[in-house]
Amino acid sequence: MNRVILMGRLTKNPEIKYAGKDNDMVVARYTLAVNRRYKRDGEQEADFISCVTFGKSAEFAQKYLRKGIRIVIGGRICTGSYKDKDGKTIYTTDVIVEEHEFAQNKDGGGGEDSSETSKMDKDGFMEVEDGEIPFN
Repeated sequence: MNRVILMGRLTKNPEIKYAGKDNDMVVARYTLAVNRRYKRDGEQEADFISCVTFGKSAEFAQKYLRKGIRIVIGGRICTGSYKDKDGKTIYTTDVIVEEHEFAQNKDGGGGEDSSETSKMDKDGFMEVEDGEIPFN
């Protein structure tokens, strides 16, 4: 079984690209900083995990995810390789994200751009226009 669940903070805003025959497929890439469970010499260490997501999930990432926000992701690990311009083989490991969940409340802070958070009411709900609901 290839299943991974991670919780961490985005290191920067997602990078959005369009792919497919007619540039109709949205692809979002971001790096998730995941704290390690144990500290070395009293200092917290983190792993920086490369994540990629497609389609509706990528549109969600583009609209709602920002640098510093803490999220939980679920997906699978994908490995690959390619040759760089010098002919050297480069190996890659990415998490293909299948689902995102917010892991902080509106006061959980973290984000450099908190414009989405500032739209939330006192109960933590965000006002959205009709048809903008980020889930089914």
